[in-house]
Amino acid sequence: MGLPVVLVHGLRLSGTMWRPQQEVLEAQGRRVVAVDLPGHGTRRGEVFTLPGAIGAVAEAIDAVGGRALLVGLSLGGFVSIAVAAAHPGRVAGLVAAGCTARPAQALAQVYRIPAVLLDRLPDHGQAVNERFHRLTLPSDGAAAALDGGLAMEAARAVIDEISDMEVLEALGAYQGPVWLINGARDAFRIHERRFLEACVDGRLLNVPRAGHMVSLDQPENFAKLVGDIADAVSVRGAEVPPPGAARSSDPQV
Repeated sequence: MGLPVVLVHGLRLSGTMWRPQQEVLEAQGRRVVAVDLPGHGTRRGEVFTLPGAIGAVAEAIDAVGGRALLVGLSLGGFVSIAVAAAHPGRVAGLVAAGCTARPAQALAQVYRIPAVLLDRLPDHGQAVNERFHRLTLPSDGAAAALDGGLAMEAARAVIDEISDMEVLEALGAYQGPVWLINGARDAFRIHERRFLEACVDGRLLNVPRAGHMVSLDQPENFAKLVGDIADAVSVRGAEVPPPGAARSSDPQV
């Protein structure tokens, strides 16, 4: 069956965004869980807190046997880093995608003002966000992203919680293997070298022609990467990165 995989979604989205990867990984015989964080998906109405998010992911790992490859995108990447620091024995390996910008800058400066403005709209920006995803993502990626609903109301609480996170310290506290994956066109790559340097055992991969939502821009490619990483962690104890991994100044996959 191989190493279980736990997937953690991005801001306003839900576990449905991982459907393309979940289908591929389950077809490989893997046990896969896509978590809904507090305030998102099936847990809309709950207040998002970082401790609550860490607890939700830890429970999902326990549900698949107590140890898993943890994969997070954007907000999910930050949460996954926090989980790995808090519960290193549960995290066999960490994939942090689309999150190599320090939260104080990425969230506080880029997301806070738009969140306030969108919140003033009658639908809190629901239609704007739906249209954005449909215009910028492949049709299957957009459908996966939107099927769980958009938790527009969760944005402010997320920004308040994550913007104070000491992410580099948390990343450095985790002794296990880390894969930092970014779309080559992702504006949030700004601190990727600092993130790599903070890792005890890190690898940096950039995916050509992909943006911030790298797993939705290139769902098949991302699923293959996750499968390869899970195999590397399981079989080789993550001492050797999977095919395509690199630590050069401009790594590509």
